[in-house]
Amino acid sequence: MTGVLLMGHGGFDRLVFRTDLPVPVPGVGEVLVRVRAAGVNDTDINMRTGWYSKSVTVGATPVGGEAGILAASVEDAGGTGAPLSFPRIQGADACGEIIAVGPTVDPARIGERVIVEPVFRQATGAVGATAEPVYFGSDCPGAFADYVSVPSLNAHRITSSLSDADLASFPCSYSAAENMLARADLRAGETVLVTGASGGVGSAAVQLARRRGGRVIALAAPEKAAEVGGLGADRVLPRNVDLVGALDPQSVDVVVDVVGGGRFPALLQVLRRGGRYAVAGAIAGAIVALDLRTLYLKDMQLLGCTLPQPGVFTDLVGYIERGEVRPVVARTYPLAAIADAQRDFLTKRHTGKIVLLLEA
Repeated sequence: MTGVLLMGHGGFDRLVFRTDLPVPVPGVGEVLVRVRAAGVNDTDINMRTGWYSKSVTVGATPVGGEAGILAASVEDAGGTGAPLSFPRIQGADACGEIIAVGPTVDPARIGERVIVEPVFRQATGAVGATAEPVYFGSDCPGAFADYVSVPSLNAHRITSSLSDADLASFPCSYSAAENMLARADLRAGETVLVTGASGGVGSAAVQLARRRGGRVIALAAPEKAAEVGGLGADRVLPRNVDLVGALDPQSVDVVVDVVGGGRFPALLQVLRRGGRYAVAGAIAGAIVALDLRTLYLKDMQLLGCTLPQPGVFTDLVGYIERGEVRPVVARTYPLAAIADAQRDFLTKRHTGKIVLLLEA
């Protein structure tokens, strides 16, 4: 099969397109998916460059993504703080078709069109232990290849007239956004502030917050304001705006943040007493300044969100099938052009997602 191997930490030269990779064999409880489209995500680039290492303090930038290794040490450069082994197949977003099943899986599943839930639950074997997450395309082979084996439970059948590229834009970004909103318990009538609102997670959060009946204030580049407004934002502010000056004190109930960096203190200042701050990214920088007095005197909740709550992905599939959210695909590239796709992704000039197409 064809696929892209990540050969190690570094620049785009570490991404090697191959046509002679073995087709995986589905194991017990697994299905074999013929991948038709795969989304590009920050995590693909962050793992290639070693950005997850605690030694990295800069944000995810075009220069860093091009240059390669950002970490002083890559011993902790895996998404969970562990070292990575190479080569590996990345890709956290997949849309495709089940073409074979492993033992214990109903053969009737063959032929189903599916999207892959990107976080797998893996039993630890210990009595009473909670399941350890396995991240698709990070901890196990992902979608940047013709075929991939995944747990049957994570291959969600979907009935939709949307294209493969459209459907591949949903899994990672929309489940992350929906999880943040669920964890923050956004309710109808509340005001939510969404950072990075033109990106994959941000544009998803705008739609999903509006779906919940929230009033959405979005931060985005001025040239993207019309697009973000069209997704459901009630108000779009420039991403470099003086938030404290632009918004009334304590006027925000929930913050959904994927940016981090120097804006973090202002995000807490505009939150009301008892407000909730949910984060699932830090593209502007992971090291932030926190005044603990702001946190405890305003009785705030800070929520780190990676592992989706049960039911989040199933709910998302329903939203897609009922047309309650729509895809936002900026551009598509063939899988062989993955380096060009990542370069485009890093410029952040697009709204929504960039998707890779695999040959039929």
